[in-house]
Parts: sequence; C-alpha cells; structure tokens
Amino acid sequence: MTGTSPDFRPILELKNLTKIFGGLTAIHDLSLTFYSQKLQSIIGPNGAGKTTLFNLITGMFSPDSGHIFLKGEDITHLSAPEIFRRRIVRTFQISSIFPQLTVLKNAEIAAQGRHRTSNSPWGRSKLTRKQIQDICIEHLKKLKLSDQREQKAGLLAYGDKRRLEIVMALVSDPEVLLLDEPTAGMSPEETRESAQLIRELSRNVTVLLVEHDMKVVMGISDRVTVLNRGSILVDGDPRDIQKNSEVQSVYLGNPARS
Repeated sequence: MTGTSPDFRPILELKNLTKIFGGLTAIHDLSLTFYSQKLQSIIGPNGAGKTTLFNLITGMFSPDSGHIFLKGEDITHLSAPEIFRRRIVRTFQISSIFPQLTVLKNAEIAAQGRHRTSNSPWGRSKLTRKQIQDICIEHLKKLKLSDQREQKAGLLAYGDKRRLEIVMALVSDPEVLLLDEPTAGMSPEETRESAQLIRELSRNVTVLLVEHDMKVVMGISDRVTVLNRGSILVDGDPRDIQKNSEVQSVYLGNPARS
C-alpha cells in the first residue's frame, strides 16, 4: 500500500501507541496506518483493546507513549473537541440520540455542533438554519430516513435508530468516521441494509469499523486488523484473515462476542 493513487494515501497513522490503566496494558506499542477512502475493520476478543483504540484516536484518552498523526499533523494530545473539528467523528455502542426530539432535530443538533465558529456550545453557526436543515435532509435521504424526519427519534425501530446515529455523524462532515458496532442488535435484514450503506459511505469517507458480525466484516472490509491483548495479531486482506490459523484460534473459532 505504498502507491501514489489517491486510494492509497495514508490519512491516519498510529505509531508505537501504549495505554496503561493501573497495572493493565490495554494497548501495547501499537503501530497502524489507515488509508484514505478505505474501510478497515478492527476485530478481536474481549479485552483486545478495540474501544480503547477508538478512545485514543478521538481524544477521549491520551496515550502514555506513542503518537497519532492525521495527514502528517501530530494530534496525539489534542482534546476531543479539537480532534472533532479536524473531522474525526465517531458513533458509540450505546445509543446517543435524543429520544423526545424528532429525527430531523437530532440531525440538526449534530450539524450545528460541526458548523459552529468555535468549540463552545454557544459559538455562532457558520451556516443558516435553512442550510443546516438542507444538509440534514440530504443525509436522511441517503440513509433512508427522510420519510420519518418528523417522527420522535425514540419511536424509531432499533435499526433506524442506529442509522440515525450514522446520519448524526455524517452531518458533522467527517473525513475519518469511526463506527462502533453499528449493526449490534439488528435483525438480519437490517444488518444487510446497514452493511451496504456503510460500504457505500467508504467511497467518500475513511471508515474505521469495530464490528462483531464476521459476515459483515468479511463482506465489506478492504482490510481487517485483528487485535489481541492490546497488540496487533494480524493485519491484512479479509480473505487472508479468514484463513489465518492464529486468528481462527484466538477469535474466529471462539463463539463468544466481545
């Protein structure tokens, strides 16, 4: 992956990252490169370090050692709002919608956060309300939620709630999008639809995906990284990952979900 094609440009680089909590090393000397407009999945058993890695990338934690570079800029010790303003955006395992507000209002609140003149929640918006609304409606259409935009978000079906969270991330205009278990709890049909939508997103956005459904991971990923005890066990093409005996032993052959 060292060619000059735009598809192979490094966008996010992790170099020798280590994070320790008390006596537990959650991430150990981890180096990894993510490429522009590619979909890379991160898998691994319980305690592998997947969530900690996302927390480091998004500024929720600072590493004890090592560096994080976004397009060559060292962002290692920037705050979460500063990293967000550099267009690294994340969804969470636990639903983060406002259930009493409409679908459209949820999206508008997320968009307003991206387009303020400062990190302050009281910063003025750089866009008019109409411009923000148009952006939100456009993304709701893409995620097939436009017809439900005036419905209270709490009344959505589970799969639609997860899609709304992706909309709320997309209206923040991400360059790097981190999706944390986006299909968890979905029906098989919802999972299929969401997997296809995520695959389509990666045509324009670099997607980092933590996901436990191996059919989804192997079906839509350009690359798969397997973590085990805070270190990279193996990293490569999905087909090679599936055949790897170590991966089968540590993760794929284990029915437990982390």
